[in-house]
Amino acid sequence: MSLRTRIMDDLKAAMKAGQSEKVAQLRGITAKIKDLDVAARVKQAEVTEEEILAALRSMIKSRTESVALYLKGGRPELAEKEEGEINAIRHYLPPELDENAVSAEIEKIVTELGASTMKDMGRVMAVLKERLGAALDPAKASALVKKRLG
Repeated sequence: MSLRTRIMDDLKAAMKAGQSEKVAQLRGITAKIKDLDVAARVKQAEVTEEEILAALRSMIKSRTESVALYLKGGRPELAEKEEGEINAIRHYLPPELDENAVSAEIEKIVTELGASTMKDMGRVMAVLKERLGAALDPAKASALVKKRLG
């Protein structure tokens, strides 16, 4: 079952169950996917699962930043709402690899490619994304590659 189908099925189930908070969270996710669809239509392309996953990760990143701002501003109720949305979004992401597994894979790739400088970062990231796919958080992986090559 595709990610898009899972989200829509969960939205329908939440609507039938009268779970208004979950419906709102899922509608936010579907709105983001529709934005991707509109942008893809302009290019006459289809939205891939990878693009949806990247959008979901982006949503988590922005909400994490919002949580920090709300807590700093003394608004814990809004931070709690954002945390709920983060958890709802995470439900649709594949489980992330732990830092040690990603670091070990980076080490293998660096050795294979003979990478030694930051100029090689793009090549290392490309192979890493190819090997680890959707389980890879590109932002965290990028930081690890920079640390290794820097």
